[in-house]
Amino acid sequence: MLYITLPDKRVRRLSFYLAMEEYVAKHVKADDCFFMWQVEPSVIFGRNQLIENEVNLEFCRKHNIQTYRRKSGGGCVYADMNNVMFSYITSEEQVGFTFNRYINMVVNTLQRLGVDASPSGRNDVMIGDKKVSGNAFYKIPGRSIVHGTMLYDTDMLNMAGAITPPDTKLLSKGIQSIHQRVDFLKNHISLSLPEFMTFVHDHLCDEDYMLQENDVQQIERMEQEYLSEEFIYGKNPHYTIIKRRRIENVGDFEARIELKNGIIKSVNLMGDYFLIGNLDEGLLNKLKGVPLEAETISCILPDRIDDIIMNLLKADFIDLLTSP
Repeated sequence: MLYITLPDKRVRRLSFYLAMEEYVAKHVKADDCFFMWQVEPSVIFGRNQLIENEVNLEFCRKHNIQTYRRKSGGGCVYADMNNVMFSYITSEEQVGFTFNRYINMVVNTLQRLGVDASPSGRNDVMIGDKKVSGNAFYKIPGRSIVHGTMLYDTDMLNMAGAITPPDTKLLSKGIQSIHQRVDFLKNHISLSLPEFMTFVHDHLCDEDYMLQENDVQQIERMEQEYLSEEFIYGKNPHYTIIKRRRIENVGDFEARIELKNGIIKSVNLMGDYFLIGNLDEGLLNKLKGVPLEAETISCILPDRIDDIIMNLLKADFIDLLTSP
């Protein structure tokens, strides 16, 4: 596998590395590419999430934590210089195979260090019953991009405060809850974080490829999309009905449905689910002009929608939209 490096070692904004993934996917022809990166305190939320639902913006402003949106699905993540982010770009387009390959690659790397790591759920790597890595993916024509966290260590106060409701009484509970759900790699290996990153590089990659200054300039131009207010905050119009539900092994959903005389005018589907197909053309546009009735919706939707949203059954989606 090819390891992608930059001509300088300075720490950049998180948005730069998201653009770098996309640039490598489009311009570096190797079948499999990988790189690691670190950022100053930042929150990154999923493509289909509402920022106000996921991020404590007041806490982030007060503690100088930057906020970014990514193009992959999944949930909200806090990152800082005490952990490391992985990016994997491959020419394999089959989503399930790509994701499983990447997760197993991470698990195998940790096991080589003597860590009792295992894959779990949709996208996590666990040590025992605690999460040490969360991951997400998206596709562009001809390429797949997978990225994720590796919790070597982190600032627990910032993590809890940035992604919990804006209530100071809940902050200590948030820290306690995170301690119960996540683990730090530093508790299981003797390597420092730089030593761990060197081990990952040497274990996974057999060749380095350095981007040039003109590549960096093109990445910086691509980065502007990730920094635009429209991309970060999205278009969040008001809707008549809001339906919320967690569907096991699929994700948390918030369906915002605009109705007129019982007829669906538009549907916006937010959440931490994994999108693997065309959501608008394959699903949401089909609902426009249709009565909000289970039987009618069932007739106009395709039988298989798990090729649009990973693991989502048609019956569960209809129930989300139509149940009281």
